[in-house]
Amino acid sequence: MIQEKLINDTKAAFQFAFRSEPDHVFLSPGRINIIGEHVDYSDGFVLPAAIDKYICFAVEKVDSETCTFFAKDFNETFSFNVREKQSPVSQMWVNYLLGVFNAIQEEGKTIGGLRIAFSSTIPMGSGLSSSAALECGFAFILNQIFNLGYSKKEISLIGQKSEHTFVGVKCGIMDQFASVFGKDGKVIMLDCHSLDHQYFNADLKGYSLVLFDSCVKHTHLTSGYNDRRNDVDHGKKALWKKIPQVKKFRDFSFEMLDEVREEIGETSYKRCFYLLKEIKRVEQAAKALSENNMENLGKLLIETHSGLSEEFEVSCDELDFLVEQTLKENGVLGARMMGGGFGGCSINLIKEDCVDKIIKTISEKYQAEFNIQMKIYQVKISEGIKEYTTNEFSI
Repeated sequence: MIQEKLINDTKAAFQFAFRSEPDHVFLSPGRINIIGEHVDYSDGFVLPAAIDKYICFAVEKVDSETCTFFAKDFNETFSFNVREKQSPVSQMWVNYLLGVFNAIQEEGKTIGGLRIAFSSTIPMGSGLSSSAALECGFAFILNQIFNLGYSKKEISLIGQKSEHTFVGVKCGIMDQFASVFGKDGKVIMLDCHSLDHQYFNADLKGYSLVLFDSCVKHTHLTSGYNDRRNDVDHGKKALWKKIPQVKKFRDFSFEMLDEVREEIGETSYKRCFYLLKEIKRVEQAAKALSENNMENLGKLLIETHSGLSEEFEVSCDELDFLVEQTLKENGVLGARMMGGGFGGCSINLIKEDCVDKIIKTISEKYQAEFNIQMKIYQVKISEGIKEYTTNEFSI
């Protein structure tokens, strides 16, 4: 069992790093987003789910003013004094954690010493939100061990704040929310404006969600992400100036957007046009899932990829190739790029009995086209962050 191996490996890493036994073990999942890409910072709806890929944390509370991390996958250690004010550092993985500590410290909460070793089965840079799992996992740990009294929603917001302040990515709330609120076998329809949410059964009997990892991550992810957000904000300002009675971006009509098209320019227009369409697709996808209508769900995935590639312009040659070639195969209901863009994974809805053949075909085509061996992740929808007792699995 992969989960058991991860826990045992992380406990062994803790013993190696600290010559001690952990008191607690936590699992913090990555996530997929069925549909609703880039709308979580635009008052939209998204449809994410936690998945069975995790960051595992082995934790010991210590009588000290020092918090020490051992990142097994990087073979790196970092320590800081919990009584001191923190600032971003050169090690990027550390900033996700320091940002969480900083957000909690700013609220006047007291945190003591910890030793933490962590390891992950969430592939980094593939759009499965390893960063949110890291942030929210640490926030969850601090909340639990030091009885800080935060709700699940507040833990999600602390994770988001960390990314804004210490990492410099103006992300929405979806990734953090999915990692914290995930439920086995269910997708979350999240209102990114109010954070109201409801669960929908994800009965995929006869079908599989398979991720094709392009194994590329183009360097303009962060700048490209923030540029898109600025493009959208430019359009929003013009819309609200012209039609101030509309309270939420998602309530603007396409006709209203047309009224400011000349003023905002074609780039901002395309970005906003995509978002308004995508928000409607999320509602349609939730309905398709509730009716177990996989054909409709697949069509919506295809429409989303087209919008992300042509209107929001966050795809890349490798992802466009993967989606285009996958859609040519029998047994594929839908495919699209997933995540922030410029690399990472495509998500594919495939009939179970066709999965192996399609994986083989697409792997060979991708290797021939780009000389890259893509990675494949077959994922299951899982629980959100939770603690495991240290004696649940033995080394």
